[in-house]
Amino acid sequence: MSVAKKVEEYKEDLDLFETPNEKFEYIFDLGKKHTTLPEEEKNDATFIEGCASPAWLVGECKDGKLILRGEGTSEMAKGMLTLLLDIFSNQDVDDILSFDPKELGNLGIIEHLSPVRQQSLEAFLKKVYEYAKRCKEQG
Repeated sequence: MSVAKKVEEYKEDLDLFETPNEKFEYIFDLGKKHTTLPEEEKNDATFIEGCASPAWLVGECKDGKLILRGEGTSEMAKGMLTLLLDIFSNQDVDDILSFDPKELGNLGIIEHLSPVRQQSLEAFLKKVYEYAKRCKEQG
């Protein structure tokens, strides 16, 4: 399923909630499925610079797809990482690179994030696109 299609599915889920608080509860619930990284993968290279709370993102190229794994420390980071990893991981590199991250605004939750959390999202996306570009260059 494409990045855009995954975003659309999450938008449909989030549209079921009327208030920003209800939407955040949904994000926190997603965080309950959050995975962790082995300690050796939490290093300077995988650290997401600019996140409000410590978070790491590992990206690997496999058959033209970007495989992502990550870990966040706060409840919000865990939930957002779970959501974003589901959207971007195991996707075709060209699909990621052609996707406009501004479309995440369609989810109806980004505008309710604090400025610091919005910066965290931008930092995460920057790292995703760096990994995707690296995969593309490796061909």
